[in-house]
Amino acid sequence: MEFTLDSIKDIKLFQPKRGYRFSVDALLLEDFISAKRLNTGIELGAGSGIISILLAKRLKTTKIIAVEIQKSLVQCAKRNVELNKLGDGVEILNQDIKNLKEHFPANKFDFVFSNPPFRKTKSGRLSVDEERAVARHEIKITLNDIITTASYLLKNTGRFYLIYHPFRLIELIGLLHKAQLEPKRMRFVHSRIGEEAKMVLIEAVKGSGAWLKIEPPFYIYEKGSECTDEMKKVYGITL
Repeated sequence: MEFTLDSIKDIKLFQPKRGYRFSVDALLLEDFISAKRLNTGIELGAGSGIISILLAKRLKTTKIIAVEIQKSLVQCAKRNVELNKLGDGVEILNQDIKNLKEHFPANKFDFVFSNPPFRKTKSGRLSVDEERAVARHEIKITLNDIITTASYLLKNTGRFYLIYHPFRLIELIGLLHKAQLEPKRMRFVHSRIGEEAKMVLIEAVKGSGAWLKIEPPFYIYEKGSECTDEMKKVYGITL
């Protein structure tokens, strides 16, 4: 397998040249995760490890376990952790998310985060590349699997962060409620002003009361193809 070596913010990252590569979703989710009292975290579906690595760089004392089922991406993520000298902050675990109850006790983590597959297997066009298909479609994991696992792993009042697509938002909120994860903060992501939302960022709290803050919309581009100032900050571009 061929790899490229890319730079983003203050990290370097090996990625498969033709397999699954991170997108802006990962950067938006990392930026959305707050830094208060987050000592132990776990990522459900780590890919090449970019979100966990960026978080470990930002949250110096936080310990993160990054779970990934695809062995090719696990090896890539381990290589990236070593490349960025973050072995003390990030552990890569090759495991099926559905089996994590066998590996960890309940109520263990301060926060859980995920950029999960958003398409059901019968919706959208499946990629011919297996890495991409598994990352984008619910082939090996469902939204319900991720949410129930997150609830199991979280401490009471622990936080669950995810980025998802708005066309399944009603289903998502219903599953969060069922798992005792109360949405507390939500932000819609738009390509440009006047266009419909393409993503939604959500922070949910385990065992909390019902109140929700809708933050101002996030715009990726100005009217043309120039990134907004806020998006430039997410990319780590100095203004």
